[in-house]
This record gives sequence, C-alpha cells and structure tokens, in this order.
Amino acid sequence: MSTMTLDELSSHLKKIDFCMFSTNAGSGRISSRPMSNNGDVEYDGDSWFFSYDDTKKVGQLDAIDVVLLTFTAGSSLFGKPGIFIAVEGAATLIRDKASFEVHWVSGLDRWFPDGVDTPGIVLIKVTAKSIQYWDGEDQGEVPVRMS
Repeated sequence: MSTMTLDELSSHLKKIDFCMFSTNAGSGRISSRPMSNNGDVEYDGDSWFFSYDDTKKVGQLDAIDVVLLTFTAGSSLFGKPGIFIAVEGAATLIRDKASFEVHWVSGLDRWFPDGVDTPGIVLIKVTAKSIQYWDGEDQGEVPVRMS
C-alpha cells in the first residue's frame, strides 16, 4: 500500500468535474446526488460546492454534517483502470457573499443566474477527515492536513 500526496491527489481531481455527494438522510438512509466541484480543486483537503439553501441536502447537513464524496476518472487509453477517490469529511454551510466571490467560476451562472447575488444561494465547504484512493493496483490513504 503506497501513499499519494495531497498535491498528487489535486492533480487527479483537476481532471474530474463531478462527484457523488452523499449525506445522512436519517433513519439509517444515505442520500447521494451528483455535484460539480466547478474546477475549484487547488486541493488542500477542502472541497467547495454551490447549492440552493432550500434543498434536501442542506437540510440534511444542518442535522448531520458528515458527508462522503466519491470521485472517479475513466480508464486510460492504454487500458489502465481509472482512479477512484473517496473523501469522508465534515460539511460547513457558508452564507457569506465574500466567500461566494472567492469560489465563483463563470460556468456557475447556468444554475445561479444572478451570480453571487442569486437569492437563496449557499456555499458548502467539505473539509476532508479521511481520503482513500484506488489507482489501478496502487491504493492507499492520502494524509490530510489538520487545521
């Protein structure tokens, strides 16, 4: 079992736009949905996602902040299986316009037509507690910087 660095992981995540974002839906249920990282992946252990405040996922995060993000990239041209990444973390809901501006990218206006001024917008920060990966025959856990 080898160990990938956070910088190496970041280089993989830059190539993966979507992940499955899983929350605790209560009563022992898990709820998952695709979410885009919007290319905001100078990865340091934090992932950033925009959403609307009135969604089920935000309600679930208000109750239990533990999430699982799963990323995968397809196989290479040479047949090597793609990379699989699982990030367990804690979600924080941010409703600060200055933070929105820091993480905003132009393609987001497709979902949020008024940009950072879109009513009901929220930023979800997921701070990694554990990161595991499988990359062909290589697998391991990525050391997470504790803040």
